[in-house]
Amino acid sequence: MPHIQQLSPHVADLIAAGEVVERPASVVKELVENAIDAGASAVVVELRRGGMGLIRVSDNGGGIAAAELPSAFLRHATSKLRTSEDLGRISTLGFRGEALAAISAVSRVDISTRRRKDPVGAALHLEGGIPGTVEETGAPEGTTILVQDLFYNTPARLKFMKKDSAETAAVNGLMQHLALSHPGISFKFIKDGVESLHTPGDGRLDSAVYAALGRDFARSLIPVEGRGGDTVVSGFVTTPLQSRGSRSMQVFFVNGRFIKSQLLTAALEEGYRNQLMKGKFPGCVLMVELPVNLVDVNVHPAKTQVKFAQEKPVFDAVYHTVLDCLEKKGSPAYNPAAHACPSAETVPRREFFQTMDAGTYRAQGAITPAKSGSRPIFQSWDTERPFAGTKLSDVASERRAHPLKEEGQPPALGGKIFCPPPKEDVPAADLRQTSGAAKKSRRPVVPAIPQQEQGLPDQEVLKFQGTVPWRIAGEVLRTYIICESGDDGVWFIDKHAAHERINFDRLKAAQEPPMRQTLLVPAAVELGKEDGALLLEHLPLLEEFGFHCEDFGGGALLVREIPADIDAGDVTSVLEEIAGKLRSGRSLAERREELLHTIACKSAIKGGWVSDPAELRVLVDKVQSGEIRYCPHGRPVAVKLTKYELEKMFKRS
Repeated sequence: MPHIQQLSPHVADLIAAGEVVERPASVVKELVENAIDAGASAVVVELRRGGMGLIRVSDNGGGIAAAELPSAFLRHATSKLRTSEDLGRISTLGFRGEALAAISAVSRVDISTRRRKDPVGAALHLEGGIPGTVEETGAPEGTTILVQDLFYNTPARLKFMKKDSAETAAVNGLMQHLALSHPGISFKFIKDGVESLHTPGDGRLDSAVYAALGRDFARSLIPVEGRGGDTVVSGFVTTPLQSRGSRSMQVFFVNGRFIKSQLLTAALEEGYRNQLMKGKFPGCVLMVELPVNLVDVNVHPAKTQVKFAQEKPVFDAVYHTVLDCLEKKGSPAYNPAAHACPSAETVPRREFFQTMDAGTYRAQGAITPAKSGSRPIFQSWDTERPFAGTKLSDVASERRAHPLKEEGQPPALGGKIFCPPPKEDVPAADLRQTSGAAKKSRRPVVPAIPQQEQGLPDQEVLKFQGTVPWRIAGEVLRTYIICESGDDGVWFIDKHAAHERINFDRLKAAQEPPMRQTLLVPAAVELGKEDGALLLEHLPLLEEFGFHCEDFGGGALLVREIPADIDAGDVTSVLEEIAGKLRSGRSLAERREELLHTIACKSAIKGGWVSDPAELRVLVDKVQSGEIRYCPHGRPVAVKLTKYELEKMFKRS
């Protein structure tokens, strides 16, 4: 066994730097947080080559005394802690005294600083953590730190750095969060000589949101404010109609510190329960304030996670604040239809709840023939006249134009069309006399999928070769197809999942690029600066799958072409979902497959859509032939119930 020996200070510093400095964004975070703790009201961050060439952070804070300048770059040297008791009440962003030492260990650093009461400033140069001599210099009030050649002495770290655009996007996202957490400070971010972010620093959170996250997102927000015990919640949330395709626009701060918290995410989304579409997520900028002794910020090296002393009060405070805002009358998110009581006009309570005997009921003509222009709720389908004079083409066009029938119209239940009654009047007595004989003579048959009439002009009739070993019994909830197989089994088929799998297999097997559609008016899609930069970095990959996008500035993309299968109205949600999957950091092959998943899902039949009978037949044929069994996400496409299982449910076995 090798002998145990103590590491040299230089190696120990490099190891410590690896825990604090992962990428240029880590350097910017530590330096800007120091500037905020120093009382700065304006901070300027300049970046070149994604931070690998140069990082400059300037502030107008309190500055550092010339005599203390070398000590600032020693490990565990800080002005923010004195005793062990201070660890339980940390109120500053930085406190461990490792940032400057870690940064200087893996780069070349120049610092100039001046306090307000000092006539001249002080400057110091460090290389690889080794300080030079402190010199007098002319400097404005505050501190300016210049970091160059990051990781120059640790080449193994350089190979893990991403493209300059990706590193710049990470710093851009960081600056957004810092600007939102401190709206009273003016932040300016300059990348490669171009100003990318500038907040006014007027102390208003809405101004910071507008400058950092864009106009469209800011206009979708509504203010929230609430309190639960010692926890105070304030900020903004999106209305349910302005939900997003991912959680990338959920921003949380605890005592002014940006954090990632599953607890706060769950509390936010619980407040939107039953108000969001499936696959949609609310956006927010929420500030959570609570006593410093009730939160531990020293549980993560990057301090992006915290631990609450009591989680339930924090969860309840966020949940009830969001819920009260969404249910408050006068709020843009309030839905009066969900809270209004039925009026006397819409529900004729007196007439509806009348009590009468059977004779009075018959005397009032309740079961007399329908009047002209009215139709009964259900009407048996005559097998000899399945369409009662109505053409299939007319029915299909009517279903597409009016998928939800008005009151008094024959309902379309799961794709079943009920024909109107005969026009001739039949006395009620005759109806009663012949009803029993009619039941014995024939059984009403209600086909779930109307058969196409032969000889219809300009309409192709789909024919299946051979004997079909299954029969479509109907469709329920406009989502699930009910199919009866020849082995006395009943299948429930998810039409969206089945169509999604068909699309995915087709796209994956295609040898040519997908068909495109050129938008008549190019769509300007604003996704946020971080997601926008991420998509711009992967423009060749997007181009490969049918998206033609350009940089529109400010994190927005100008979309000119999209895949032919994608609806133009889904462009924003599709790109949001793609950005979320590209952020996962998987290999290129896995990213390609994730893009195919997204395109296949967005172009598939949706649950709740009115589907053509021919579409349902093709889907069932694919499933019953065994060609598809699972959707691209691994969910089952079909579920089978045997005759025995059904009889067991009804206690017949």
